[in-house]
Amino acid sequence: MLTRRHFVSASAAALLSACAPARPVAELPEAAPDWPPLPARYGAVQGEPYPVPAVPEGVVAPHLWRQEVPNPFPQEVQGTIIVNPLAGFLYLVQDADRALRYGAGTGAEAFAWTGAARLQFARKWPVWKAPDTMIARRPEFAPYSVANGGMPPGPGNPLGARALYLFQNGQDTLYRIHGACEPEYLGKAVSSGCIRLLDQDAIDLYDRAPHGAKVVVLSAAADAAMKGLY
Repeated sequence: MLTRRHFVSASAAALLSACAPARPVAELPEAAPDWPPLPARYGAVQGEPYPVPAVPEGVVAPHLWRQEVPNPFPQEVQGTIIVNPLAGFLYLVQDADRALRYGAGTGAEAFAWTGAARLQFARKWPVWKAPDTMIARRPEFAPYSVANGGMPPGPGNPLGARALYLFQNGQDTLYRIHGACEPEYLGKAVSSGCIRLLDQDAIDLYDRAPHGAKVVVLSAAADAAMKGLY
């Protein structure tokens, strides 16, 4: 179980870098040519204040599409969110039998954060604020510091169309579930931290997740115990 001390330990420094734009990777694998067409839910989203373009074909594997699956967590109540960073999945419990599963992109820092938290609040098109510790390592983010008011919402903002903010014991964990995951990185550990969804899925999760929901981030040991259940 997480404790407040855990957050102010060395791992907290890593969490402060969460949600930064990912550094590019050198090479990505070729997409499978025989994947079926993407469902219509991954088309361009209308009615938003900023563009949400369609997900390109042939980039996101079908197992990472949002879909209803047998619930691997029947002990959890409806509305609970479970994140498996190693598998690249986020689950939203529907009932004892069914869950919604979303493909998720993660980062190395995500593995330092395991345990339970609370969905304290969520935001549409949030402002992203780079903490000073990140700016010390990556000075290019200085214009988006807390003192400068952060990066306005819209295209290029690393939080994307929606962000869910996780707290424990009333304290911000600095850990987010948010949009703006580039499709080619879905299911991969290449971000600077947090859990990143396609904007289409982040919007869907925002609309479904109840205020105050329990959020569980699985450890590597828990992931190993879950093998065969997802």
